[in-house]
Amino acid sequence: MAQPVERRTVDVDGVPLSYLAAGNESAPPLILLHGTFWSRVWQPVLPALGEHSRCYALDFPGFGRSGGELDAEQATVPALAQTVLKAADALGIGEFDVAAHDIGGGVAQQLAATSGRVRKMVLMNAVMFDSWPVPAVERFRDPDVRANTTEEDLLAARRKSTQGCAIRTLSEEELADYLSPWQSPARGRSWMAMAAAADPRYTLDLVPALKEAAIPTRLVWGRDDDFQKIGFARRYVEGIPNADLVEVDGKHIPTEDSPDAVAKAMVEHLATGQ
Repeated sequence: MAQPVERRTVDVDGVPLSYLAAGNESAPPLILLHGTFWSRVWQPVLPALGEHSRCYALDFPGFGRSGGELDAEQATVPALAQTVLKAADALGIGEFDVAAHDIGGGVAQQLAATSGRVRKMVLMNAVMFDSWPVPAVERFRDPDVRANTTEEDLLAARRKSTQGCAIRTLSEEELADYLSPWQSPARGRSWMAMAAAADPRYTLDLVPALKEAAIPTRLVWGRDDDFQKIGFARRYVEGIPNADLVEVDGKHIPTEDSPDAVAKAMVEHLATGQ
């Protein structure tokens, strides 16, 4: 039976972090991470994922419905991984499964390679190797670009990018929901901080440790993604032990195009061996 989804908060270093929760609290914990979007990307699949897992779809500081604000140092992959571990501690979670999208995938790989707390991993249209940053993000590494980007400019760019992440045409209501966090200047600055911190060396440097850890990993990929090309997913499966790939219809946010297929692939992976 599909599980209800509710929004909750947890305090991490004095900052209220928001998360979407679903599933029985006694079920295996699954922490879901976002990148340049927010926890909204997981909303379409949380009711189904909650049938197997206790889901915690986090918003990083300064993103989504969380408080706080990130600077470029706090928005690096290693720093965000530490934030996730602190959130897990605050939620009373020891070992956990992790699912991640976009730059959140870099954070998940950091956790899998270094924390010793990840049991299984799902990477959905995630950054890896030298697949990132894409040009629309990389330009914000320039301080002058960040300084001269207005709230209106960022909203317009996020609107175009969000619609470009799905095959189907998102409704005005859906777009407004996705864009709602960036009505806040602090969240706009946090987004630009994440863009400024985007650096492929974080994922490239993790490859040896990922090979050694061999965490059971499933890549679930919208095959028509214009941002994170499916060729990188195929390369990951070829090079990292214990990984497989499920291709689904969709672009960069396949939960919007193929929520049932995404949820099915994820649950099958997470339930294997349990």
